[in-house]
Amino acid sequence: MTAVKPEGRAAASAHDLPDPYDAERPLLAGCACGQHASTADHDAAMARAVRPGTEATNAEALSNRLLEAALVKAIFPQEAVRRRFLRAVGRGTAMAAISSVLPLHALQAMAQEKRAPEKRDLKIGFIPITCATPLIMAHPLGFYREQGLNVEVVKTAGWALIRDKMLNREYDATHFLSPMPLAMTLGAGSNPVPMNVATIQNTNGQAITLSVRHKDKRDPKQWKGFRFAVPFDYSMHNFLLRYYVAEAGLDPDRDIQIRVVPPPEMVANLRAGNIDGFLGPDPFNQRAVYDEVGFLHVLTRDLWNGHPCCAFGTSADFIRAHPNTFAALYRSVLTASAMACDPKNRPLIAKVISPQAYLNQPETVVAQVLTGRFADGLGNVREVPDRADFDPIPWQSMAVWMLTQMKRWGYVKGEVDYRQIAEKVFLLTDARQAMKSLGQTVPDGAYPRFRIMGKEFDPARPDAYLASFPIRRT
Repeated sequence: MTAVKPEGRAAASAHDLPDPYDAERPLLAGCACGQHASTADHDAAMARAVRPGTEATNAEALSNRLLEAALVKAIFPQEAVRRRFLRAVGRGTAMAAISSVLPLHALQAMAQEKRAPEKRDLKIGFIPITCATPLIMAHPLGFYREQGLNVEVVKTAGWALIRDKMLNREYDATHFLSPMPLAMTLGAGSNPVPMNVATIQNTNGQAITLSVRHKDKRDPKQWKGFRFAVPFDYSMHNFLLRYYVAEAGLDPDRDIQIRVVPPPEMVANLRAGNIDGFLGPDPFNQRAVYDEVGFLHVLTRDLWNGHPCCAFGTSADFIRAHPNTFAALYRSVLTASAMACDPKNRPLIAKVISPQAYLNQPETVVAQVLTGRFADGLGNVREVPDRADFDPIPWQSMAVWMLTQMKRWGYVKGEVDYRQIAEKVFLLTDARQAMKSLGQTVPDGAYPRFRIMGKEFDPARPDAYLASFPIRRT
């Protein structure tokens, strides 16, 4: 942005003020934005930034920058944590994430001076898989405790139990499969209860693993009669497996069998010959290789790079009743996500989440998943740094894609208002405007398109996309 400068003196602008994102500049406690010694100095700086002929540009930019700085300071009150977060993800990514995933009432709670949580003692459910890395690591690394929360992370046997405990309010928040809150809100497979996705826990992080006895059957056209496991009906695992075999010309309901098996039981079922393969979460794909009972047929990032997998969320009622608690939870999980984004931290994270209380897996197995340097069970050592990744933004077009697959395979019937449901459940609040203010390229409507197995998904035309599949139930 170029400002008009009056004669005799360069006009001050928002860019003339100290940069609130300067990681080396001391942060002061005298004003809301943290950049001035007193409120008077803050007001004077604002006045200097607005000169004749520049009000519309400078004042708006200044307001945006100071609001950003105040939000970052409110979300991360500890200066050291704030600096680590901004260094890890950068200003643009930080504000896109913060602006995108918070509902209005949570933003309002965060924009105030840090307020005490309405409820401190919380139970958060999780399934012991690497998809839950941010939610899990926030516990041993003290991120919940830093926000004044006493969190018990509860290892849970399966996704149906996660769903039931959320419906019965036994858990305050939870690790979700990202399609689960959509299904629960719609009443698909359970009574309808509004649920929200606050952040995506991980992207990629899945694979199709086959038994070692099928090394000669790498073409999915050869899989007729195979028995596969997925962790839950309403899962990216189920939808991606169905998509993959249907692209090979197999009907997933007639030509193969798909069974629901809890992730920790998948390797044992593969070893026993009860299943021929599974599309499951890590670390169990890698554990099958480690135990020499399976091999990695394909990583799901090779089907859809950047696809969502799991999510962190809670009920709409919980957010309304406990906005400060939700804000503190969000700060904790977002801090963990930022740390997990940095590949340099992955070996440490593997060490932290591998013990019995969390994943209960060999550290070697977890490290292979998180670092992306791994044996594939076919005699190769592969380097895929984004085999598992951690992008917290819950794009609503992801939700629309999931809804098309629910409808494709008969999990939901009748007309579906894709956009209304996506915007109700996935808390992507005015991301398009926020990202534009940061100078970022934003897909129209904040609904980015995706490419799945070479085919583009346009979230603006979900019914046309659905109708394009020759194999479907509707």
